Amino acid sequence: MATNKFKTVSIDTMIDKHIGKVGTERREAFENELRTDLLGQAIKQARKERNLTQEQLGELVGVQKAQISKIENSVKNARFETVLKVFEALGAKVNFNVELNNRKLEY
Repeated sequence: MATNKFKTVSIDTMIDKHIGKVGTERREAFENELRTDLLGQAIKQARKERNLTQEQLGELVGVQKAQISKIENSVKNARFETVLKVFEALGAKVNFNVELNNRKLEY
């Protein structure tokens, strides 16, 4: 009878081991990159729900189709102003939370 050599661990345990513990510089960079990827996915999903092509959305925003593609695939290289224009063109409401020293800033 074969024995299982693999141990099941949580994704958090794997991230802690291979990326770093919460609060470390490497972990913060990893989590920030995940958030920017989610932002790009949100733009793509909203565009598709409104039955717009990348070219049509680009026309609404005033940028080329290639720029919309880049934003959907990697927001970290996009200008913040352009990202806000994209959400505005999609009729999406954008909210931001700012934390400083683990304390949410009220604005």
